[in-house]
Amino acid sequence: MSITQNINYQILDNKTETVSQTISLRTSHKNETQMYLIHRALKQQLKNNRKRNAHTKTRSEVRGGGRKPWKQKGTGRARAGSSRSPLWRGGGVIFGPRNKIYTSKINKKEKRLAINTIIANKFDRTIVIKDLLNQINVPKTKTALSEIKKLGINIQKNQKLLIIVNKKTQLLQLSFRNVNNIELIEIHSVNILSLLKADIIIVTHDALNKISV
Repeated sequence: MSITQNINYQILDNKTETVSQTISLRTSHKNETQMYLIHRALKQQLKNNRKRNAHTKTRSEVRGGGRKPWKQKGTGRARAGSSRSPLWRGGGVIFGPRNKIYTSKINKKEKRLAINTIIANKFDRTIVIKDLLNQINVPKTKTALSEIKKLGINIQKNQKLLIIVNKKTQLLQLSFRNVNNIELIEIHSVNILSLLKADIIIVTHDALNKISV
């Protein structure tokens, strides 16, 4: 089901010189298995992110209605015990929508295998750098984008750029938060959906070391 694959990345250091590093990723070696694992992991993430906010009250949650509206007999009307009855206006709702938590489970090894497989498949669209914005002291989106262009990346409006770092700093968050097609995440937050949407991936050297098996 899985195989250890050695991938040789070219790392750009601070002097724009390249240094090679080989990391080992345990990935799936069959296309059918790859699609199955990635599909399972994607469904699990989307289901866990799903929220249902519609919430109706039952007759036990509606306010009021503690007093019997009228006596049981002698009025000529139908007997009633509470104004919280679903038959009454303002009463409870029968079988209405309720808050629900959607959860789905996938094995940790399967999820890890799916993530590594996507990373390996996007090898040709992955750029590894020594550090990101190491020479910038002031958070500025224009300056941050110019640093990315120095890597030979020209981001189009319809392209998604994923930046994976070991730890998000305030400088990085403030520099990239105004750009819609750039997503900045930490290495422990790498997920299937972000990897699938990314057209280009930038990963720091420290984060790359934590990906290896």
